[in-house]
Amino acid sequence: MPSFMRLMNVITRCGAIYRAERLGDAGLGESHHSFIITLCRHPGISQECLSRKLFLNKSNVTRALAQLENAGYVTRVPSEEDRRVMLVFPTEKAYGILPLVRETLKSWRDYLTEELSDGEKAALDSILPKLASRAAEYAKISEEAYSDPEGEGGGV
Repeated sequence: MPSFMRLMNVITRCGAIYRAERLGDAGLGESHHSFIITLCRHPGISQECLSRKLFLNKSNVTRALAQLENAGYVTRVPSEEDRRVMLVFPTEKAYGILPLVRETLKSWRDYLTEELSDGEKAALDSILPKLASRAAEYAKISEEAYSDPEGEGGGV
């Protein structure tokens, strides 16, 4: 049987192909859906906070935001309190594409779970948040270790 990580990677990569087919004509790449959803929920979020919410490094966030800005989905403005901080806002175009993004994610989930019983779906709905929470917990510890200027990991 394939390993747990292999199976997770297959689901992730196939999901990226599905999103590209559904959202590509709108100029959205495989990870842009996460940005659209998060920015529409949190307009004016800083790039750094966005990076943490999406568990992406800052350079990847900067690159993706530049693509989304060029496509007309976001605007970035310096914070009035600290000009070094960039605040990100969704445009009307982002709000306009949001229903398609949500429907794409829902239809992928429906496709994946189509052959599961109600009990299996419930089990999946119970287990996945636990795994995600555990992964996020690790990422937080890891982030703290990398952000510690003395390299001591904040007691980790």
